Amino acid sequence: MLASHGTFHHVYDFTEFHLPFGIHIPLPEIMGVQLTKYMVLQLVAAGLAIIIFRGVANRAKDGHPVTGWFWNFWEMLALYIRDNVVRPVIGDPHHHEGDDHSHVGTYPTDSHGDHAEPDGVTHPADKYLPFLWSCFFFILFCNLLGAFPWFGSATASINVTGALALTAFIATFIYGAQMHGPVGFWTHMVPHVDAPGAVKVLLVPMIFAIEAGGLFIKHGVLAVRLFANIMGGHTVIAVILAFIADAATSGAWFIVTPGSLLGQIGVGLLELLVAFIQAYVFTFLSTIFIALSLHEH
Repeated sequence: MLASHGTFHHVYDFTEFHLPFGIHIPLPEIMGVQLTKYMVLQLVAAGLAIIIFRGVANRAKDGHPVTGWFWNFWEMLALYIRDNVVRPVIGDPHHHEGDDHSHVGTYPTDSHGDHAEPDGVTHPADKYLPFLWSCFFFILFCNLLGAFPWFGSATASINVTGALALTAFIATFIYGAQMHGPVGFWTHMVPHVDAPGAVKVLLVPMIFAIEAGGLFIKHGVLAVRLFANIMGGHTVIAVILAFIADAATSGAWFIVTPGSLLGQIGVGLLELLVAFIQAYVFTFLSTIFIALSLHEH
């Protein structure tokens, strides 16, 4: 019944865009592949990320501070992910036991006492920033597109979030294999077991099975967590709006409509917050998984 009212257009994927007044814009088939609404929205999200951060990069490439509230906003988000997620979580993957595990103190500090790096010196974790920044901003833009009428959030599809989680898994394996080798990526999951021979033979396969299984499960949870939160928010909005259609033929319409509209506004504002939170959570967990693949137990 809800689908018949058109309230689930933000949740379901279609081969056309449904606009007001019964206007439908069909999407073409390209080289045997049928385009869908979510495919187009993902391209829009990627395009927005490229356009915005090309603008930020162009304004920062000469070494001068980025100016303008619009550009500063996106630069602030990028620096927050770098300084509060990627660098602290990954740290220096090349440190050895007994060494200083932190880079704080190896570089001078600025006037506020914050960590400052000399020109030309980057943090060891910065090599992982391109992937993690891409995750954060692509997911963020996909989530925010759902705030526009007749668009939708591609991240409300388990197929999309599953592909994102698979990408995170592949990145984790590639970065871990670069550090330890393709075989070492798997063997380093098992910490040193100081036990008698027979016990060690029993424990090592069990630990490996738990760790390897956990690796797949954790990335699966990445997909389900993002999908469930975005899907759930749009479903709540759809149900609240459907109350108006259900009450259209009754005298309660004048009471239900204002309440539904106020509820939709409240949930919509919450959805804007969730859009940022879920992009952050996906990126934060992906950073943790990459860090686990790099560091020894």
